[in-house]
Amino acid sequence: MRHVVVVGAGQAGFSFVSRLRNLGFDGLITLVGGEPVPPYQRPPLSKKYLLGEMSLERLYLRPLKFYEEQNINLRLGEDVTAVNALKKIINIGEEIISYDELVFTTGSNPRYLPAELGGELGGVYVIRNLSDVDNIVKEFKIDKHVLIIGGGYIGLEAASVAAKLGLQVTLVEMAERILQRVASKETSDYFRNLHKSHGVDIREKIGVRKLIGSERVEMIELTDGTNLKVDFVIVGVGITPSTELAEMAGCDIDNGIKTDALGRTSVNSIWAAGDCSSFPYKAGRIRLESVPNAIDQSEILAENIIGGNVEYVAKPWFWSDQFDVKLQIAGLNTGFDDVVTRKTGSSVSFWYYNGPNLLAVDAMNDPRAYMIGKRLIEAGRSPTKSLIKDTSLDLKSLL
Repeated sequence: MRHVVVVGAGQAGFSFVSRLRNLGFDGLITLVGGEPVPPYQRPPLSKKYLLGEMSLERLYLRPLKFYEEQNINLRLGEDVTAVNALKKIINIGEEIISYDELVFTTGSNPRYLPAELGGELGGVYVIRNLSDVDNIVKEFKIDKHVLIIGGGYIGLEAASVAAKLGLQVTLVEMAERILQRVASKETSDYFRNLHKSHGVDIREKIGVRKLIGSERVEMIELTDGTNLKVDFVIVGVGITPSTELAEMAGCDIDNGIKTDALGRTSVNSIWAAGDCSSFPYKAGRIRLESVPNAIDQSEILAENIIGGNVEYVAKPWFWSDQFDVKLQIAGLNTGFDDVVTRKTGSSVSFWYYNGPNLLAVDAMNDPRAYMIGKRLIEAGRSPTKSLIKDTSLDLKSLL
């Protein structure tokens, strides 16, 4: 194996190439990224970077000299325009690059508001990459009115930052409650109350009928008939896996680029990891949109691409920062039928069960509950609900 080409210079792509070199691979490595900056952390974009509390240089996962020292050919600000799996070549514009192994770490794309609803008007933004946030920053001025569409974690984090900076914030969510797709009613209630206590106007079961303006958004018509004057809009209605190049290469797609447990796609010498990939999990398949998954999956893929045979076993965990609250999530709550609440002082955690089995934990300003819950889930252990409710019990004893 002489040349490994990686398409997608995000967290997954960086983790793969750095791990591959650490494992002693001495062949050619090319990392292709569409953005003109080296790989960087994405979570701070909607938090500390947007608040102005983190500089651009601190976002970078490594400075440019790292790639020179590691002999990694970094192709920034360039897009792969074609893939030919039979000839084992990719195109960057008119340039043809051959590969021995090709890795897709292409991540995901934000969902945009359709043009017929006014999504192409000026002053309408998404938060996905660095340039998105750089464009939004100039809008964040005291007393401006921002409408945030979508009550998931990205929308709520943006609402938190805007409220902190003194903006008037309205958030609309079409579902019955915020976080409905990813969390229990208890967690939704907690964050609704948190945001309302900071002046955020949350409107649930309400969508956007149309954005109104000549060249720039000026007013929003909501589905309940309300019209709101706004200065700008942030759209946070989810993401979709970036699979276009994999489809061009002939890879199977199943809620992302379909891989086996080693990271191999259905096409010889093509692999995938991170947000763009779906992989075996328990009795089915899953695609995880998280930094820990991007890192762990990519590092195992690096082992496998040089001859390892290590199956990736996901240990899902996530986090979100909103106002003065750090939410840490361990496990996946899919299929829960009961939620146990544990509250100690200003900390609270929600423990998800299916029957007697512990599935996941949402911990708000409670790192101890998060860490212990994570270890219990990874070990396949499920304490009784009565033990979780007993706040006189030291959770560590459950281990």
